[in-house]
Amino acid sequence: MLNANDFKKKQIVFLFTNEGDKLSFLNDNIIVKNKEGGIKYQSTCYRLFMICVVGNISITSGLIQRSKKFGFSICLMTTTFKVYEILGARMEGNTLLRKHQYEYTENDIGRKIEQNKIKNQSQILKNIRGKNQIMKEGIELLDKMVVQLEQQLEYLEVMGIEGNAARVYFSRVFDNVDWKGRKPRIKNDYVNVTLDIGYTMLFNIVDAILQVYGFDTYYGVFHKCFYMRKSLVCDLMEPIRPVVDYQVRKSINLGQCKENDFEVINNRWCLKYKSNPQYIQFLMNAILEYKDDIFLYIQQYYRFFMKRKSVSEIPVFIIH
Repeated sequence: MLNANDFKKKQIVFLFTNEGDKLSFLNDNIIVKNKEGGIKYQSTCYRLFMICVVGNISITSGLIQRSKKFGFSICLMTTTFKVYEILGARMEGNTLLRKHQYEYTENDIGRKIEQNKIKNQSQILKNIRGKNQIMKEGIELLDKMVVQLEQQLEYLEVMGIEGNAARVYFSRVFDNVDWKGRKPRIKNDYVNVTLDIGYTMLFNIVDAILQVYGFDTYYGVFHKCFYMRKSLVCDLMEPIRPVVDYQVRKSINLGQCKENDFEVINNRWCLKYKSNPQYIQFLMNAILEYKDDIFLYIQQYYRFFMKRKSVSEIPVFIIH
C-alpha cells in the first residue's frame, strides 16, 4: 500500500488534448503523441500518481494494464472538467474496511468533519489582511458555530449550521467581487465556475487516494447515499475546500481570474478553452501546497476508521 514517503515523490499531471492525440506506453514511460506522431509529453510511470486527461484522446489497452502495474490512475474529463471515467489503480478486496463502512450508521463523524470545515473557513477569513468590522464579525460567528458542533446534534441540525456558515463565509471571502451567492453546478457567474473547477480537481485527488485504501467511495458518513454520487469523497474533501476558495480570491485580486476569460453558452458561464491551462495552474499549485497534508489526512482517517476509534480521535485537516 502507498505510504506518505512514496506519495511525496508522485506527480499529478493534467493533459489538455488536441484532435488526434494518443496516450501510450513505452519503456516504463507514458507518452503523449500528436496526430503526426511527434512526442508532446513523456513521463516515467514510477513517478505518476494520477494523470488527468482533459478532452478526447486515444488510449491503448497496454497503458491501462501498466496503470494497474505501476499504481497510477487515469482520470478522463470533458473540456468543462466533468469527470466521466477513472481507470487504473485501485485497491480491491478490502472487505473488512467496507464491512465497517456499511455498518456505520451514526452522525458523529460527519459532525466533526463539518466542524473541521467551518474552523478552516474561519482561518481563511483570519488570513485576509486589512479586515473590516464585517469580516471580524464573520470570524466571530464562524467560531461560535465551531463550538456549537461540539454538541451531539441531529443530522438536520448539523446541516442547518453548515448552511448558516456558508452564508456567513462566502459573502466575506468574496467581498472583492459582486457576490450573488454560492450556486454549485448552476454556473451563473465566473467566480462560481472557477470554484467548481478547483473543487473538481480536489475531488479527483481525494477520490484517487481513497481508492488506494480500498474505500467504497460511494458510501459516505455525512452526505447521504445517492445514485452514482461519491458521497465519501464529498465528505472528506469538505475541510479542504477553503484552500480553493482562498486561491480564487487571491487570483481575482492578482488579475489571474477575470470575467473576460469566460463566455456564456445557453445561459451558463464557461471558461474559454484557451484559458484552461492557466486556471489549472494557479488552482493546482494551491492544492499541491497541501498535497502531503491531504494524503496524511486520508491515511489517518483510514487508520481511525479501521480501528473504530473514538470520534474524539478523528484526524483534522489544518489550514495554515
